[in-house]
Amino acid sequence: MAILSTERIQVQATAKDKSDAIRQAGELLVKSGCVKPAYIDGMLAREETMSTYLGNGVAIPHGEFENRDDIITTGISVLQVPDGVPWEDEELAYLIIGIAASSDEHVGVLSKLADVIEDEEMTQKLIQTIDPNLILSALGE
Repeated sequence: MAILSTERIQVQATAKDKSDAIRQAGELLVKSGCVKPAYIDGMLAREETMSTYLGNGVAIPHGEFENRDDIITTGISVLQVPDGVPWEDEELAYLIIGIAASSDEHVGVLSKLADVIEDEEMTQKLIQTIDPNLILSALGE
């Protein structure tokens, strides 16, 4: 199974707050068989101890080390919230990228994500697209 697939990409989503966005990103991982439901609690707990906001409208919530047993297979989900969700200070997150990694298979996707975040034009396209395949081609391997 691919680390990122269209079944784990939700475009045009809304989230009432950061916790709701994290739950939705986690639920995409649960529904596609990447993680057990308990992993979402770990994602929320991780956010309490350290913000996962990267900048340029992107956050990468993930579980804590203790949650590794809740990971079935490595996977990444993308929740696109075009109106943004308040994340840190005055910052809004528009792309919430849930990460569940049992080893270092996700490093290539994170490297590609770093390149995309630096490209503000591409980031804007991903925030505004209604086509999950654009997100898949930009972040997929």
